Amino acid sequence: MKKLFGFLFAILVIYVIYFDLSVGTLPSSNSKQVDAKVETTVTMEHKSDIPSFDAEVQPGETVISIVEHELKKPLPVSITDLIEDFRKLNPGQTPEKIQIGSTYQFPDYSN
Repeated sequence: MKKLFGFLFAILVIYVIYFDLSVGTLPSSNSKQVDAKVETTVTMEHKSDIPSFDAEVQPGETVISIVEHELKKPLPVSITDLIEDFRKLNPGQTPEKIQIGSTYQFPDYSN
């Protein structure tokens, strides 16, 4: 039984070495290069009746955490309302895809 497992292990090792040398596990240098679309945020004055503030997104922050940090208290509205207000203030942007280092307008619920 040990000889059978040893033989199967040897076959597996030979196959892995063959696969690594012929196909490889690292990307090759002749792979296609894809251009990534980078969205930039343009600061514009939005005609909106929602009071807001501008904030730059830092690593680990979310829309909820930024608004709560600005208010220094828990969120006074529902998350659905926050998402709707964020989308009104930042047309074309979704709260799930905010970019680190970009500046967005966030609803101000301090009143």
